[in-house]
This record gives sequence, structure tokens and C-alpha cells, in this order.
Amino acid sequence: MKTMPKRSKEKIAEDTQMILAELQKNGKEHIDLIAKQTHISKQKLLRTITQLEKNHKIWGYTAIVDEQEQHLKKFILLLKRTGKKFDLNALDEIELHQFKNEYTPMGITIVSSYYVNGEYDWMVIFTATDLIQAKKFSTILFEHYPGMAEKVNLMQVIFTNREHYIASPDQTKLREFM
Repeated sequence: MKTMPKRSKEKIAEDTQMILAELQKNGKEHIDLIAKQTHISKQKLLRTITQLEKNHKIWGYTAIVDEQEQHLKKFILLLKRTGKKFDLNALDEIELHQFKNEYTPMGITIVSSYYVNGEYDWMVIFTATDLIQAKKFSTILFEHYPGMAEKVNLMQVIFTNREHYIASPDQTKLREFM
């Protein structure tokens, strides 16, 4: 079996990192411009992106939306677990799909969900029409994990300075809050 020289592996890894960096800046950028910025041929670029998608190293593309323009507010919900062990049914529900029919009609959209290390164990970022809806969602979560949550903290995002590696186009809004 023929092995690839060490330098070739290093070059592939370096090229992949450059491609990922460009995709993170703007995943919708035209392929010709990404090829030009990375100095990688269009064919190699497309082949690498296809491989990254196939291996789930890239697992989605998204648009960054201004929630205020949609009359929505963004919230962060932090949940601290109790020492009680999760049962298998609770683990199956952690993705929030099992009770989506309860929060979707309320106007709740899950933006991100993370299992984290620190004072809290789980972080959910979501949008809602207002604080009342956000609190109702918090209550639904608490009810779906009875005895599992020791503490829940709900915070409203006032201003998004950077999202998905992209700086907010209106940095002057931050001055309103400072």
C-alpha cells in the first residue's frame, strides 16, 4: 500500500483549514472567489468541500438573521443538572424534538443547543416573541425533565456583536446599551 508523503498530508490539512476559514466567513460565497482567496484550484476546492460534507466536518449552512427585524428576541437558557442520573428517555429528548409541538406554536425557535462544562450543564439559545414566551418555554423544559434540573437561568440577548464568525453590520447599536 502506497502512503502519502508527510508534506502532502500537511498541505492537505493546511488547505482544508484555509477552506474552512473562508466558508466560515461566508458559506454562500461564490466558489471562484474562495478559490482565488485560498489559491486553491476550483476542482480541488469543490472536492475538499464535498469530502468535508460527506465526513460531517461541515454539517450545515445557515443565514444570520436580524431577530429584531422579525420582531423576535433572542434568549439564552442555562440549565444546571442535579446529581440524578438521566434515564434513557430523557437522553432521547435532550435534542428537544420530542416536545417540539409544544414550543413551536408559541413562536419559539431553537437556534443552538449545547452540552457544556462549567457551572451549568446545558445551554439553549432560542428566539421568542417576548420574555413571557421565553419563560413559558423555560417552564416547559423544566416540566419535561422533572427532578433533573437543579437551577435554570434565563437571559435575554440585548445585542449580538458577532454571530457565526461574522461581525454585526450595525456596530453603532452597541453604543445604545453601553
